[in-house]
Amino acid sequence: MGKLVVGISALMMVVIIGVVVTVATVLGQVSSGTAGSAGQAGSGGLDQSAEVPADWQALYRQAAATCPGLPWTLLAAIGTVETGNGSSTAPGVSSGANSAGAEGPMQFEPATFAAYATVGPGGATPATPYDRVDAVYTAAAMLCADGAGSASTLDAAVSDYNHSTVYVETVLTLSLAFGDDPDSTGTVVSALTFAARQLGTPYLWGGTGPGGFDCSGLVQAAYRSAGITLPRVAQDQYDAGPPVPPGSTVLPGDLIFFGTGTSSVEHVGLYVGGGEMIDAPHTGASVRFDDADWSDLVGATRPER
Repeated sequence: MGKLVVGISALMMVVIIGVVVTVATVLGQVSSGTAGSAGQAGSGGLDQSAEVPADWQALYRQAAATCPGLPWTLLAAIGTVETGNGSSTAPGVSSGANSAGAEGPMQFEPATFAAYATVGPGGATPATPYDRVDAVYTAAAMLCADGAGSASTLDAAVSDYNHSTVYVETVLTLSLAFGDDPDSTGTVVSALTFAARQLGTPYLWGGTGPGGFDCSGLVQAAYRSAGITLPRVAQDQYDAGPPVPPGSTVLPGDLIFFGTGTSSVEHVGLYVGGGEMIDAPHTGASVRFDDADWSDLVGATRPER
């Protein structure tokens, strides 16, 4: 997958190198809030500790290798959304069940776990949803059976894991981001999670949410959810910086700006990865994924992480 790189020119133009990416947003395809057979609840709101530790990254990669085509980042995104990669102290993570009956770090219903139960290398025998190795390997088995090894059916596989539209969009967003920056901080994860949960929200001039956003209002609200204060309008957000240095790769969570020059910034989006951003584009549209390969890109900034 290609990287977004800040080029050196009079306008700090941003260029895309060899990007090939598909993002399925599934708006309108499933009913929001309908619990699936696994992943019943999710975290409901990630804090700044919600990133992917190195040992969990290794586990996700090993489990994904059992299913050709399954992105390890998909497992990482599900584990992050569900329980912050096992860090949550909520009921049903290390023992018992949550209010929806889900168990373990990957949040399985007992019947679903039993149907796909897999003992991973070094996992507990018999398999248990509370053992993180078994939980992740079982999640990989379920996703693989549902088609997550193919790009054409990946979004449907995530929907089978949890039927909520918002859940699916959040998982796909984080999966894409982890692919470009597996070491994304909790601040970035929180900001991207917030932005993904706004997909489909109407554009509203001057809107700062929750019922509508303009471009800078969305960016400001996303980072506010992560505890970071940004200025209100796109030009001020660009001026606030700090800029991504020329020649550097733009990372998930960076802000990318559009206009006719550094003093004429007209639009901002939140970079997700793979050449994609989430933005609130214009009147009559909704918060959505957009291709960042535009000719009027001015530059990028990297808010505090």
